[in-house]
Parts: sequence; structure tokens; C-alpha cells
Amino acid sequence: MSHPRRQGMAARVVQSWWAPRRVVRGLQGMPDRVMLVVLMLAMLFMLVAQAPIHARAAALDPSRPFEARMGGALIAVMFMMPLLAYAVAALVSLFSRATPWRLAPEASRLALFWALLAVAPAMLLRGLVGGFIGEGPALVVTDIVAGSGFFFIWGAGIAALARRVR
Repeated sequence: MSHPRRQGMAARVVQSWWAPRRVVRGLQGMPDRVMLVVLMLAMLFMLVAQAPIHARAAALDPSRPFEARMGGALIAVMFMMPLLAYAVAALVSLFSRATPWRLAPEASRLALFWALLAVAPAMLLRGLVGGFIGEGPALVVTDIVAGSGFFFIWGAGIAALARRVR
């Protein structure tokens, strides 16, 4: 296996599903500008994942066209979600002060932003299932996989980056 710094992003995303602590530890020290790129790339994947669902909804209810639905999704995902992600990372870092495990603000951002990017393949699958199959057991299963994967990777990233304070 190659050195973690030499792996591509796609390989790290896949590896995050079975060894998230090792991947996040290998990403420590990532500059803020690169973390922002990771976040925006994750948001772009989330936006693309919504396209099949919005296309299906627009076909079933043409009163709101696809373009309007995707325009709303664009504003929500590319503008509002990054602000929310920064706020959540700041709150997690702040709340960690009440525990013996401290999480620096940069570490909190890295854990959250990386989890969002690492779960992108599951979100793309969710979008395809929602767009082609629609509501039902298949969508529920993909929601569970994507949600569980996100919380597993995020939690492991937090655990890998938190420092014990006495």
C-alpha cells in the first residue's frame, strides 16, 4: 500500500469506509484553503446527487419545472450548506471543551468536511435510487447506508483528531 500522502482523493474516499481514522490522521495539517476545496467538492457531489430526484419530481408535477427545483437546490447546497457546515464544526469544537477530549477548530472542520466528501458516493447512489425508483424500501436502505456512513466516518475522524486534556 502506498504512503497516505501519495494516495489520490478517490482512493482515500473509498478507504474512508473501512479505515476512516487512518485516512483522517493522514490528512492532518491540511491547509484551510484545501479544506474549503474538500467542502465545496462534497457540496458539488451533493448537488449532482439531487438532479435525478428533482427530474423525477418535475416529471410527476410539472407545476415546478426542473430548472426551478435545481436552482433552489443550488442555493441551498452551494451557499447555505457550507455556512452550516462551518457553524456545526465550530459548535462541535466548542462543545468538546466540556469533555476531556479537545477538538481544535481546524480538526473539527477536517473531520466534518472529509466525512461529507467521503459519503459522496453513497449520496450519488441515493440520488440515482430516488430518481429512478422513487420512494420505497430501496431508498430507505440507501438513506440508512449514507447516513450511517456519514456518522461513522465523522465520528471516527473526531476520535482520531481529538486530544486528551488532563
